[in-house]
Amino acid sequence: MNDFIQWIAKLQWSYIILFCFALGLAPFNPPHIVEKIGMLAKGTLKRPIDWFDLFFHSIPFAILLIKIVITLKK
Repeated sequence: MNDFIQWIAKLQWSYIILFCFALGLAPFNPPHIVEKIGMLAKGTLKRPIDWFDLFFHSIPFAILLIKIVITLKK
């Protein structure tokens, strides 16, 4: 786990932000992550593919959050 954190700490901000826009928000109308979070809030997120989509499109934002925490701790 520590190697993963170090890897994220070395990533440039521009790559992480690009990753968030490209994968986190794709497809762009409406963004998949927004649609899946809405389904989760309504309780309609039931199919395995929907859970996979939520997880997959959340990864860039999780990496961004970890990068922010690492940066603030320094």
